[in-house]
Amino acid sequence: MTPTRPVDDADANRDRGSGTVIAVAVGVVVLGGSIGLFVVDFGSATPEPVDFDETVSVGLTLEDELRLGDESEDIELPRMEVFYSQYPYVVGYYGVDSFVAAQREPTHERQFGFPAAAYVTDYADLDPGLTDDGLPRSDREPGWIAPESAVYVVDSDARMPSGRTAILPFGDRDDARAFADEHGGRILGWDALLEADVELDDADTVRDRVRTQRVEADRVVESRSALRDRPVGAVVGENGTTVQDAIEAASPNTTVLVPEGIHEVEEPVEIDRPVTLQGEGDANIVGDGNSTVLVVRASRSAIVGVDVSGVGNGTPDAAVVDDHSHRLGDASHDSGDTVGDDYWDEDVEEDYATGDTAIAVETAQDVLIADLSIDTDAAGVILYDSPGVVVRNITVVGRENYREGHMGLVAMRSPGVVEHSAFLGGLDGVYTHRAHGIVIRNNEIRGNRMGVHLMFTSDSLVSDNVVSGQEFTGIHVMTGPQRNAVVGNRISDTETALIVGGSNSYIADNVLTESYLGLRIDATASIIEGNVIADNRDGAETWAQLPTNRVTHNDFVDNEQHVAVSSGRLRVWSHDGEGNYWEGAVGSTDGTVIQRPYTPTDPVDGRLHRVDGAGTLARAPAIDALAGFQGAVPGMRADEVIDTAPLCAPVNEVWFERTGRGDTEPICQSDGRLDELETRA
Repeated sequence: MTPTRPVDDADANRDRGSGTVIAVAVGVVVLGGSIGLFVVDFGSATPEPVDFDETVSVGLTLEDELRLGDESEDIELPRMEVFYSQYPYVVGYYGVDSFVAAQREPTHERQFGFPAAAYVTDYADLDPGLTDDGLPRSDREPGWIAPESAVYVVDSDARMPSGRTAILPFGDRDDARAFADEHGGRILGWDALLEADVELDDADTVRDRVRTQRVEADRVVESRSALRDRPVGAVVGENGTTVQDAIEAASPNTTVLVPEGIHEVEEPVEIDRPVTLQGEGDANIVGDGNSTVLVVRASRSAIVGVDVSGVGNGTPDAAVVDDHSHRLGDASHDSGDTVGDDYWDEDVEEDYATGDTAIAVETAQDVLIADLSIDTDAAGVILYDSPGVVVRNITVVGRENYREGHMGLVAMRSPGVVEHSAFLGGLDGVYTHRAHGIVIRNNEIRGNRMGVHLMFTSDSLVSDNVVSGQEFTGIHVMTGPQRNAVVGNRISDTETALIVGGSNSYIADNVLTESYLGLRIDATASIIEGNVIADNRDGAETWAQLPTNRVTHNDFVDNEQHVAVSSGRLRVWSHDGEGNYWEGAVGSTDGTVIQRPYTPTDPVDGRLHRVDGAGTLARAPAIDALAGFQGAVPGMRADEVIDTAPLCAPVNEVWFERTGRGDTEPICQSDGRLDELETRA
C-alpha cells in the first residue's frame, strides 16, 4: 500500500550543500527557503564577475565554511567563477583544481555546455602568506582575472581547508615566482594546468574505498576485543565495595568484575583508569534517576556485559528537538553569523549532546562498549572527543515519544565503529557531529525521529542497517559533507527513507520501500547506483541545483510516481550507454537497454506503469519521435529527469525473486512489437 504523508513536515531539513546563494537584481529563483541565484544573461557583452556568494558554489563543506568564520577574514582561498552556455546560474568553484577535475568528466559539457566566460582570483600585488595550516592569507581580497591570463603555482605548501594542495593564480609571473621561492611549488600556464595531474577524492574513490573501510573497521573491532581479556583486579561487593570503590581499587589494565544482580549507585560512576567493567550473568547497574550513570575518562577502558538503567531525564531544550530547520545546516543559514570554530561547535554540542545519558565517554580513546542493554528516558551513549570507540551488540531502548527523549547514541567528534546493535525509540538512533570516518553498520534502528543522522560528518560508511518506523527520515546525511558511503541499508515505513546531501558520495545497493518518499537527492557529484526504490508514494526527488550526479542501475518499481523534481535543470540519468530499470518503460531493445528514452517526470511516461493503455500512447509516432529527439538533444529543459538508455531488466534480481514480483524477461526479448511491450505497461 502506498503510504501517505504525515501531518508533520520535515521538508525544512533541507541540506545546503548544493551552494551558498542570495538574491540579486538580475534574476531570482525561489527554492524552498527563498534562495536567490545569479541568473546568467549574456546579452551582447561578456558578463563581469559577480560576488562569489551569488554563485552555486562547490568544493567546500559547510563545516569548513563555519570553521573559517568571521575570525579568519584574512584567509583568501583560491576560487573560480564560470558562466556556462547551457546552465543559467554562475558556478563558483572553491579551488581551481575543482574546476579542472570537473571539466574532465565525460558528461560535463552535456550537463553545462561550454564555459562562455570564466574568472579566477588574482593574488598578484597581494604578497600572500600562509597560516600554520597552510591556508592562503592576505590583508586584501584578491581581484578577478581571466584564467588564460594567469599563471599558477602548483605543488606548494599552500593548502585548502580539506588539506589538499591549493593552486594559486597570479596575474604577474614575477609575483608567482616570489611566492614559489618562499613556499615551494612550480609555475604552470593555463593550458598546462588543464593537462596536469589533479587528484581529488571523488565518488569513484569512495566506491573503491568501501571494502577497505570495512576491513579497517574489522581490524579496529578486533583490537578493542582484547580489552575483554584482562585479569581480574577487583570485584564489586567484596568487603562491601561499591562499583566506584572497586574501580578505584583496581590496577590499570585489569578487570573490575560486576557480579550478577542489581547494583545501585547514587551518583555518576567515574572510570578514570584503563580498566574493564565486566558483568557476570545478569548484572545491572542502576542509577538514581537524576543524572548520568557511567562516565568514562580513561583511554582503553571497556564496559562489557553490564546493563544500565536509572538514567536521569535531562535532555536538551525541547525546542531543539522540534527545530527541523537545523539552523546551522539550513540552506538559508548565513555562515557569517558564526565567530569561528569554538562558537559554532559548542553551539551544536549544547543543542544535541547535553543532558543525561547511561554512558558518557569523555576525551577517552579506543574504548569498548559491548554486550549490554540500556533503558533510558534521555540518551543511551554520548561520546565526546573520543576517537576509536567500538560500540557493538548493545540495545538502547528510549522513549516511545521521541519529543520526550534523546539520542540512542551521539558521536561528537568521535569516529569509531557502531555495529550489531539496536536503537529503539528516542530522538535519533545514531547522531554524529564531525565524526569523520565513522562506521555505522549492521544495526537495527526503529521507531525514532530519524534513524541515522549525520551532521558535518564526512568519509563515513553507513552500511547494512535495517531502519524503519521513523517519523521523519530513515537515514539523513546533511550539512554539506563529502565522500560518505551509504551502502546496503534496508529502509522502510518512514516519511522519507533516505536523504543524502553534500557531495562526492556513494549511495548504492540500498532498498528503500513503503515510505512517502524513497530517496531525496540533495547531493552533487555523487554516484547513486544499484538501489531498489519501490512501493513509495514518490520514488525519488531531486533537490540539488547542480545536475552532476551519476544515477544508474537502480530499480524503480511500484512507486505511485517514480521521480519528482523540486528544483534545478535537466538531469540525464544514464552513463556509458546504460541507465536505470523503470517499471513501465516501453520500446524495442537490444537485449540490455530500451531504445526509446524514458522520462519519469513526463506526463505520459510517468503514467506508463500505472495506466492501462499508456504504452500505446507513448508509442504514438509524434510522441515517440519527440522522446527520441529529447534523448539525443536534452537542451535546457528545466525540472526534468531523462534516462536515455533505460534498462530492459531489473538489476537486483534477488530482490525481485524474494518479493515475488512478476516476470521481467519479455521486454528484454522484445523485437519492438507493441503487444509484447504492453506486458510491462
